[in-house]
Amino acid sequence: MGKGLTYASKTPDARGYVAYDQDEHAIWALLYKRQLEILPGRACPEYLQALAQIGLPADHIPQCPELTACLSASTGVEIVPVPALISNERFFELLASGRFPCATFIRSRDELEYLKEPDVFHEVFGHVPLLSDPRFADFARAYGRAGLACRNQQEQDVLARLYWFTIEFGLLQTQDGLRTYGAGVISSIGETIYAIESPIPLRKPFDALEVLRTPYRIDVFQTLYYTLASFDELFSVAQSDIIALVRRAIRLGDQMEAFPSADPADAQFHTQRG
Repeated sequence: MGKGLTYASKTPDARGYVAYDQDEHAIWALLYKRQLEILPGRACPEYLQALAQIGLPADHIPQCPELTACLSASTGVEIVPVPALISNERFFELLASGRFPCATFIRSRDELEYLKEPDVFHEVFGHVPLLSDPRFADFARAYGRAGLACRNQQEQDVLARLYWFTIEFGLLQTQDGLRTYGAGVISSIGETIYAIESPIPLRKPFDALEVLRTPYRIDVFQTLYYTLASFDELFSVAQSDIIALVRRAIRLGDQMEAFPSADPADAQFHTQRG
């Protein structure tokens, strides 16, 4: 687990570029190399193909304007540098308008394995490739619109489960077996292996209403993953009345099913996350 370090966001210049030092680029290169080594056979083909097409640099942190240019022809999503933590309202506004927020700091060498706050490696390596898929981009926009329609904090909290179990920690059933597409998994060396290979977590077919009724924890590997049959399911959700589903989920109440222990001491796979 992390050591409670705090990070200062970097301020981009007038062109949207951030000045990173040599060590920060070296940390990116290290993270990039080790993730690339373990993703084959674990990340879904759509992600791997998108990663190759975008062509993220292996030796330095890419800049938001460069990433925006890479997405312009496919989905037009704009990557926007932001402080590490922004308000829910700002997050929803950005997504709804086709703009994806991207933190400007990168983790330290002391926190390579686990980081509570999303850093630029998580944002770019984990999220950006699949934002080139129209289905994924449409889902992100629809999620943002639903967030803006929330009437209170409870609705926002329940809606967050949809993002968590798809964009962050979603799995996909492919013809070659179970693979991951969630950024929280793909950017983590420990959870990439755990999510696909560990016997500990439950894995359930995706159902939007059930997802919205499922609590989660942010401080451990997941004890439950939801699995898509295709990204077309995300597109279908994007076309639905998401906020109506949120309010129905609240009326029905949270799922009370007992899940496996999420104690990091309970399994070897619970040793690395970040």
